[in-house]
Parts: sequence; C-alpha cells; structure tokens
Amino acid sequence: MTKKWYNYFVSVDQDAANVERGSQSTNPAAAKSAAQSVAEIAAGMAAEPQFTKPVSEPTSFEQIYRAAEIPEAPHGYSILRVAQMMESEHIRSLPSDVKRSSVLVGLEAAEVNIKDVIQDAIYRDRALDGYERVQQRALEELESAKSKENADLQADIDRYVTEQRAKIQANNEVIAREKERVTGWRLKKQQEEKKIAETVGYFVSENPITTGDVQAVPPVSKTVKKS
Repeated sequence: MTKKWYNYFVSVDQDAANVERGSQSTNPAAAKSAAQSVAEIAAGMAAEPQFTKPVSEPTSFEQIYRAAEIPEAPHGYSILRVAQMMESEHIRSLPSDVKRSSVLVGLEAAEVNIKDVIQDAIYRDRALDGYERVQQRALEELESAKSKENADLQADIDRYVTEQRAKIQANNEVIAREKERVTGWRLKKQQEEKKIAETVGYFVSENPITTGDVQAVPPVSKTVKKS
C-alpha cells in the first residue's frame, strides 16, 4: 500500500523544535535569502494572468483558476493541497515549526520542490487579483451605463413635469379669465335687472324682478334610471 505523506514524518522533541525556532529567529541572512527566493520566483512569472475561458460562477475559485490557465502543480501538490496537509488531523495540533518540518518531509518524499508550491500559490493569488480587477471594471462599466440611463430618465421626468405644470398653469389662467368675465357680466346683469325692477315697480305692489345673485344650479345627474 502506498505510504501517506505523513508516514515520512520524523518526530522531533521539543528541545529540537526550540533550537530550530531559535536558529530561524536569530539568522536574518537565512530570512533574507528566503525572501529573495520568493521575489525571484515572482519576478519570473507573468504579472497579469490572461483569462481565456468564461467564468459562469464567480464564487467558484476553481473556475477562475481554470479560466486563468494556471499550470498543473508538479505531482499534483498545489498550494491548496499543501494547505490540506497542514490541516491534517495528524499534524494540525502540532507547533508551527513541527508542522512545517513534517510537510517539507512529505514534499521531499514526493520529490516536490517547495518553490513549485510557492509558484503555484503566486499563480492563484494573481489569478484572483486579476479576476477581481475584471469584476471591478465590469462593475464600473455597469455603474456608468446605469447612471447615464438614470440621468436620461430623470431628464424625461423633469421635462414631463415641466410640461404638465405648464398645462396646469394654462388651465388655471383660463379659469381665472373666465371667472373675471363672469364677474363682469354679473355686474352688468345686476344693473340691467335693477333698471327693469325699477320700471316694473311703478306698476305692481310686489315686484317679481330679482336683482341679486342667482344660486348656482347643481349639475344634472348622469345616473341612468332603471325602468
């Protein structure tokens, strides 16, 4: 039966782990060398991934990785697989240095260079950053288009409101002119009635002529009576 990677793990006692931690923390040259190695790996890779396939489900990172055509990880050991190794029940509760050592032992047993894993991680990170920029550009284009559409709609609304207000004003002016005309006519009518009433008054004891304002007649009901 094929050995699991964690079967290659060699137990390290606490003192050895402490020594390892101490050597790492007191060796700035080693830390600088590691940083330079990562920088060299990143420098040799394309800064912007090219998405050659559509992504139908943006929440599926696997689709994004496929669309960015990330190269297959050597021996299948991607950064995601290494992350799973870190969370394995066999080592997840161990100190960080021991976890790191055990995973490196497993990678060495599988003939996987840790630089290849780091490169895979950088590919995936750049793919995610690149797709975020794609989504941001799409969002900005959508926002720009919808903002213009909203502005056009608001202009149509403002134009319509202006036109309707103008019609209301015109209607009110027609009503005002008609009221003024009726008021003027009523004054003349009263003068005419007064003249008639005065003349009739010479011949009757009770004058039948009205000289006041006529009460408005209620509108005729348009309700059709059922037979």
